[in-house]
Amino acid sequence: MSAVLLVGLLADARMLDAFGLTGTPQAVGGRLEGGGRAGIDRDGWPRLLAGQGTLAAMRVFRNAALDRYAEVMGLAPQDHPDGPVLGLGAGGPDGEPQVDLAVSIARHVLAVPADRTADGIARRLSAIGVRAASELRGAESPASGGDLVERRGPGDVQVLGQDEPFESFFSVQVSHLRHRTHAGGMTPSVRREAVVLGDAVVVLPWDPVRDRVLLVEQFRMAPLLRRDPQPWLLETIAGRVDAGETVEDAARREAREEANLTITRLFPAVHHYPSPGVLGEYLYLYVGIADLPDGVEGLHGLESEDEDIRSLVIDRARLTEMAMSGQLSNGPLVMIALWLELRHHAIRAELGAA
Repeated sequence: MSAVLLVGLLADARMLDAFGLTGTPQAVGGRLEGGGRAGIDRDGWPRLLAGQGTLAAMRVFRNAALDRYAEVMGLAPQDHPDGPVLGLGAGGPDGEPQVDLAVSIARHVLAVPADRTADGIARRLSAIGVRAASELRGAESPASGGDLVERRGPGDVQVLGQDEPFESFFSVQVSHLRHRTHAGGMTPSVRREAVVLGDAVVVLPWDPVRDRVLLVEQFRMAPLLRRDPQPWLLETIAGRVDAGETVEDAARREAREEANLTITRLFPAVHHYPSPGVLGEYLYLYVGIADLPDGVEGLHGLESEDEDIRSLVIDRARLTEMAMSGQLSNGPLVMIALWLELRHHAIRAELGAA
């Protein structure tokens, strides 16, 4: 394999470890501009400005892992007086690269079977990024269950093999594993399947002055498959947390996209796994403070995602009545409606104190 100079994100020791490479430090003429989304988006890589100082690089001998990753990311060595340089693009957004996230994405990319094309993997980078970011947040989550659940260690689950027979907007993960039993010892090898969706955020806009909330209505596939006569559901604003953004930023972005709303403050409600036996999904639920005057309703959604969303405003008390009488079939909406019924006085008091 030929030698190449890795710069920016690719020169980080954590990235080198993901590729199974070691390198020799070397200075390269120039400086980097942009690159805040390097390793997350194909077009997020920095560009090199020649003749402006020196830049730390790592001289490595390319291997199959690096070449596979570079092909997926659309990276090619660029000519430079100090030697061919890898890790450059058109500039990308400003900011420092999110190395831990980029490393996690790289490991997912390299774990895809060799018979999958680089272009096919590249088309799934957004979904891979959502999954990688979800795993990082999951690893930092506080343990649930209080003192009622025994704390487990790394050896209490042994993954024997994994496969991903389907991947698109979401993927299906098939795992063969053993885990510690309540009685002691380990289970035999068991097969477990899960639909991997990644983390999502749910926000219910509430106007505490007018005491009304905004809901959205849209067509949903799962009720149709169940032959539900009403596959258009009342829901809250919701969406995936994109790779590289915070959960709170995702909540505000989704409010703009789905209802053209500005959320001024977020109050965390009940974050949870909606169906932990089969869904690899975690929901962050929020009540979002918003101004909801008459006429705020409308038709919204991203045309690029074929979204067809109608927003409507109702009194908060009516939402509680609908939740209690079984008129709502969207689980997160019911949960957050009942949470707000219990907490609206405390939230008003906190807003007043602020």
